[in-house]
Amino acid sequence: MSLYVTGIGDGHGTLTADAADILGKCSIIIGYGKYIDLIKDSYPGKNFIRSGMKQEKQRCEEALSLARENDVSLICSGDSQVYAMAGLALELSPAFSETDVTIIPGVSAAYSGGALLGSPLTSDHTIISLSDLLTPWEKIEKRLRCAAASDMVIVLYNPCSKGRPEHLKRAIDIISEYCPDDTVCGYAKNIGRHDESCGVCTLSQMYELDADMSTTVFIGCSDTKYLGGKMVTLRGYDV
Repeated sequence: MSLYVTGIGDGHGTLTADAADILGKCSIIIGYGKYIDLIKDSYPGKNFIRSGMKQEKQRCEEALSLARENDVSLICSGDSQVYAMAGLALELSPAFSETDVTIIPGVSAAYSGGALLGSPLTSDHTIISLSDLLTPWEKIEKRLRCAAASDMVIVLYNPCSKGRPEHLKRAIDIISEYCPDDTVCGYAKNIGRHDESCGVCTLSQMYELDADMSTTVFIGCSDTKYLGGKMVTLRGYDV
């Protein structure tokens, strides 16, 4: 039996064929409750096991244990590696040596959100989470400065929450030290859901964005343009 750490994308339009096949194969699907809700109607008859926020270690251990005798899918939104459970599951797996662990990739919000906006990630880019739950803010700030100074597109995950409403503004303050106010930027919210929305704006307008944990923020570079209503980073072709 095996544990499949499975990225489900947004749970709808970006669920890959491989992920869909694995979910169909596994008798047990375990994950954060909101992610279970995204897929449960498509997989009737499965044994769904829900867990809450800040229970990641327990969730992985339970999935590894159950996979001793069952094919189990541990689901993650987006990609299974990007701020998700793949690394933790592999870190814990030596204690469950009889369980085989396979990582099933998914479409992360940087790429599904980027497609909504146009093509902001055509050239070099980086993804930085603004959540300081597991990463000290000092390290996040250092990464923001290095990324902004490098003149590449920056994608920001987890920009705001009720407990840290000012993190996006703090990040924009830092990025503004290196990037002009008219830098082309964008955002995508609730990707793949009924209330999905996106928009293009400037860096200075980012201060007014009503962002939350379901928002992905895109900060353009000097090669990012606003073309035909889309956010596009030029690759350098002679057009």
